[in-house]
Amino acid sequence: MKPRSPLRYFAFSFLMILGAALTATAATPDEKINPQLPTLWAIGDSTVKVGSAQRGWGDELLPFLDAAKLNVINRAVPGRSSRTFLTQGNWDDVLKSLKAGDIVIMQFGHNDSSPVNEAPPVTPSTRARGTMPGNGDETQEVDNILTGKYEIVHTYGWYLRQFITTAKAKGAVVIVCSPIPKNSWSTDGKIKRATTYALWARQAAEQEHALFIDLNEIIARDYEKLGKAAVDPFFADKLIHTTPEGAKFNARAVISGLNGLDQNPLAFALTTEGKSVPAFRP
Repeated sequence: MKPRSPLRYFAFSFLMILGAALTATAATPDEKINPQLPTLWAIGDSTVKVGSAQRGWGDELLPFLDAAKLNVINRAVPGRSSRTFLTQGNWDDVLKSLKAGDIVIMQFGHNDSSPVNEAPPVTPSTRARGTMPGNGDETQEVDNILTGKYEIVHTYGWYLRQFITTAKAKGAVVIVCSPIPKNSWSTDGKIKRATTYALWARQAAEQEHALFIDLNEIIARDYEKLGKAAVDPFFADKLIHTTPEGAKFNARAVISGLNGLDQNPLAFALTTEGKSVPAFRP
């Protein structure tokens, strides 16, 4: 397949992409990195970082981690899939600052089931951000409707493995999380699990010798203990994006998963509150 450039959509697409890129790569105003300390880099989508009345769990980690021992930087970008976090340059921005001894924690999946590509015309709802299902080496060739460029799209697991291998090449420790569950319940009172993405995330982590936290399962079990009526207020849009209260709840689940690892790479930086979080062990 030869690259093609759909010129009649290019101008509009370029403006959309430029605006998104400027928003995505801009540093947070209060982002301060002490070069003498290791840094925890959180990457992912809007369930890890989002603004205003909604919050992601990456925004709520600080009560559990000592800022005097560790920089905590949340570089997740709303709307990103594992694919677009790589192709739109967000991962390159992290790699520029990543150093030996740092830790990367990632969670993708909520946007990876979007269409791989879409038919014209380009509209504000056009995404073209999806990934191939699985953790294999399957690919799909597309002329991306948004960028006007030829692109080889890989599997969800393949993109996770790129993050893992390039981070480890810099001397960083990598933690892969399965995606947080949606506020979606079965008739038997159980949370519906993201079983496929959780499996692929685990496989990618194991394949590249990264740490893995089954955040989907941890949070689902905790939600079920509370019940739907208590969990509903955790969601700003009733289904996916969390309120500050919901984000704090999920951040605690991340710490529970970390405490359940045989070797927690963040143990040295846990606050008293962080140390008190019960460990999750499957």
